[in-house]
Amino acid sequence: MLTVQGINTYYGDSHILRGVDVDLPASTSVGLLGRNGMGKTTLIRTLMGYVRPASGQVKLDGQDVTGWVPEKMARRGIGYVPEGRGIFPNLSVKENLLMSARAGIDGQRAWTFDRVMATFPRLTERLSHGGQQLSGGEQQMLSIGRALMTNPRLLILDEATEGLAPLIVAEIWRVIADIRTTGIATLIVDRDWRKVLGHTDRAVVMEKGRIVLASESAALVAAPEALSALLGV
Repeated sequence: MLTVQGINTYYGDSHILRGVDVDLPASTSVGLLGRNGMGKTTLIRTLMGYVRPASGQVKLDGQDVTGWVPEKMARRGIGYVPEGRGIFPNLSVKENLLMSARAGIDGQRAWTFDRVMATFPRLTERLSHGGQQLSGGEQQMLSIGRALMTNPRLLILDEATEGLAPLIVAEIWRVIADIRTTGIATLIVDRDWRKVLGHTDRAVVMEKGRIVLASESAALVAAPEALSALLGV
């Protein structure tokens, strides 16, 4: 579905991504692992169109979409839960959700307002609250719910559990597991590599802007020593 081929991305004179190749098949969950500063978020921002690569291609369904603006990628079914959540603080919870509601590219509306409320019952008590009035965990629930309201076929989650209380972290992983069963493809970045491997089909590891390891997640769970040098675990 989404393929990254030979991507090189710079920030000014700094060469961040160095010949990155990644495949994100339909209905597949992929983990993106690596220590801080290795290029994970830059890769996400490049494939979403926030950063234009110096060379290489991003392809969606075989079409070259390199450098497409983020809103165009969103209209093609790519949902994004950014690091830092990115909710609208001056809108209510309900407004944050409804402003993003739309059918998927095939016209389906599997993720409705009611389904998001059932998935995140805590938000039902906060519908009239502004985004800035929510706790960190509630903001993350809202960010995920807003992305689901677009009925995506690929959902990208960048550090979805960062800085959250353990009970909220467990709730987020439960929702990620539920999303996986619906056939939505996912790309997951998170510091808890064990959780990532437990909720994905494949995983890739980045180091200094390159993909240095790609494997079935189950194989890495069975032989975690392959990750020790790369992740410092």
